[in-house]
Amino acid sequence: MKKEEKTSNQSFLDAWANAINGIIYATTTQGNIKKQLIIIVAVLLFSLFFNLTRVEFLCLLFAVILIIIAEMINTGIETVVDLYIDVYHPKAKIAKDVGAGAVVIAAINAVVVAYFLFFDKIAAKGATVLESLIRTPEHLAFTTLALTLIAMIALKATNINRKKRGYMEKFIPSGIAAISSMASIVIWFTTKNMVAFTLAILLTILVCGCRIESKQRTLGEVLFGGFIGSSIAMIMYGLTLLIK
Repeated sequence: MKKEEKTSNQSFLDAWANAINGIIYATTTQGNIKKQLIIIVAVLLFSLFFNLTRVEFLCLLFAVILIIIAEMINTGIETVVDLYIDVYHPKAKIAKDVGAGAVVIAAINAVVVAYFLFFDKIAAKGATVLESLIRTPEHLAFTTLALTLIAMIALKATNINRKKRGYMEKFIPSGIAAISSMASIVIWFTTKNMVAFTLAILLTILVCGCRIESKQRTLGEVLFGGFIGSSIAMIMYGLTLLIK
């Protein structure tokens, strides 16, 4: 004779075991909960780098756990609705939409809490980092170069992908023009020497001219690359001037 499964909790241990089973089911089968758990772990690890008080940490912990609670309740609602409703029904849609709305509200609440907990601390740390860069010009120059390279790689990858998808004719900004323009701006801010800056500009024009003459890049690609490189340099060094 087949043993009937329990439909209700017979004891506290049964209730506890069923609750654990529910948590395991939700965390192993629901994609949204998996993603949210990864984000929560990252946020909690990120919080270790800030001097949060006990109250601040508890607020953060409650905010992120509330998202998981709301998502699990939403999963339960969707499961029950799907159990009884096989076809579209307006009330079934309302039930699912309300459950999803609870998750969105919990997520917005977590963002607001994180903003008030971390904004001032991140701003202070950012200012400290920029101040240290000001005291070490070589680091600032290297950071500017790295940002320029990253920007050019990202732009080239984007334009190549667009070409493959048939969106537009391939347009690849000149990385040489970006780096040489960036270097000219860095030389000016670092030395404040007009002769050095003029020579740097002259070298930039010659290098860019060679790229156009050899038909490696068009005039538009060279000008756009130069604009990107010089813009990044001016933004980086402009920020340091504001802090000073």
